Amino acid sequence: MQLTQPNKALVSADSQQESPKNIKQLLTVATCALLGTSAQADELSQWKFDTALMHYNESDRVSATELIINGSRTYDNDQVLNLKVTVDTLTGASANGAVAQTNVQTFTRPSGKGSFDVAPKETPLDDTFRDTRLQLNAQWTQPFSESYLVSSGLHLSKEYDYLSLGLNGNIARDFNQKNTTLSAGFAFSQDTISPEGDIPRPFSSMLPAHENGSTSENRIQSSDDKTTVDLLLGVTQVINRRMIMQLNYSHSKVDGYLTDPFKIVSVVNSLGLSTNQLYEKRPDNRTKHSLFWQTKYHFTHNIIDFSYRYFWDDWDITSHTLDTRYTIPLSNGYIEPHVRLYSQDAANFYQPFIRTEQSLPNYVSADYRVGEMTAVTLGIKYRTRIKQNNELSFRLEYYQQSPKSTGVEQPGALARLNLYPSIKAIIAQVSYSF
Repeated sequence: MQLTQPNKALVSADSQQESPKNIKQLLTVATCALLGTSAQADELSQWKFDTALMHYNESDRVSATELIINGSRTYDNDQVLNLKVTVDTLTGASANGAVAQTNVQTFTRPSGKGSFDVAPKETPLDDTFRDTRLQLNAQWTQPFSESYLVSSGLHLSKEYDYLSLGLNGNIARDFNQKNTTLSAGFAFSQDTISPEGDIPRPFSSMLPAHENGSTSENRIQSSDDKTTVDLLLGVTQVINRRMIMQLNYSHSKVDGYLTDPFKIVSVVNSLGLSTNQLYEKRPDNRTKHSLFWQTKYHFTHNIIDFSYRYFWDDWDITSHTLDTRYTIPLSNGYIEPHVRLYSQDAANFYQPFIRTEQSLPNYVSADYRVGEMTAVTLGIKYRTRIKQNNELSFRLEYYQQSPKSTGVEQPGALARLNLYPSIKAIIAQVSYSF
C-alpha cells in the first residue's frame, strides 16, 4: 500500500462537453448503476476512465491475462470517487517444491484425484494450475480543510479457493506552502483460503491418488484464514522546481494460515534419491518492514524517476529493489525505458530438500519464492495522445528470475541436476485512457 495524493490530471473533469463515445457511456452507466444512481448527460463528461489489458507469460510455466477498468469522478470541492475492477485468469504449470530426479516421478494432484508424471531431470510442475480472480476496489478522497486530505476505501477479491476482504484509510497534511506533505495510513484485510482437496496436515506424506479424492489421513480442515494489518508513514518534499522526493516507511503484521497448501518438500537419501514427499509448514505469523525512497527529476525536457526499496521481516528475508524509468517526450506523447533490479535473501526455514538422516525442523518450505534469488526487468513503454484527453499506451517487458543455491550440498544424483532453474517471462500491456 502506497499513500500518495491523487493525480489531478487523471481525475479532473473533462473541460469539453462533447458527445460521449459509446464505450465511455456504457462504463459510466454501469458505474452509476453500481452506485444506484442514474447517468445524466453532464456525468458522462465528469468521469475519467483508465483501462489496461496485460498478458504475462512464463516460458513453459504460468500465463496470466489481466483486465483493469479504473473509473474516477471529481465532485465539488475536489472530492474524488475512484472505482476499480480487475479480472485476471491464470493457467499453466507451477513448481510444487519437489526436487528433480534422474528417474520419472509421479505426484498426486492437489484434489487427491488423479496423478501426473514428471520426466527425468525436469523440475516437478503441477499443470493443474487454473484460477480466475475478480477484484473490486472503491476509494473516496476529499479535502478535510485547506491543508488536509483524507481517503478511505474498501477492497474485495475472490478466487476459486481464496476470498479477501479489506478496508483502508489515510490522511495527508500539507506544510511549507504545500511543498511538504506528511501522510499516514492503515489497511486491514481478512483472507480465507479453501484449497481444493482441503488443507493438508503439515509434514504429512503425499498419499497416492484416490478416486474419491483426499482423505482425512493427511488433511486437517477444509479452510483457514489470516489477517493482515498494514501501517504506513510518509513524507513528500518538493526540493526545487525540478525535483520532488518521497520517503515511506511501512509496517505489516500478518497472523494466521501462511503455509502454501499446494507446496511439498522432498526427502532424499545419501544417493540423492527421493524417498518421500512431505507437505510444507511455515510460521503462522510474520512481521514485515520496508523503507521506500523515490526521486523524480525534470531535466530541460526529459524526466528520470528513480526509486529504492529495502525490505526485511522476521523470517530473515531481506530484499533490495532498484527501479528506474526515463521519460523522453515526443511530439505527441513519450517513450519510457524501464530497468528494475531485485535481490532477495532466503527465509530461515527455506530448504530445497530434507535429508533422511536429519530430524524434521519446526518449519520448512522448498518454495523458491522464499529462497535466495535475483531478478531483472527490462522494458519500454510508448504513450501517445490520440485526441484531447484520450491516450493510448503500449508496454513490453522482459523479466528473468534466477533462484540461487543457499550453499546446501547436493548429495549423489542431485549434484548432476539443476535444482535452481531460471524463470523467464514476457509482459505485454496495452492501456487506453479517456
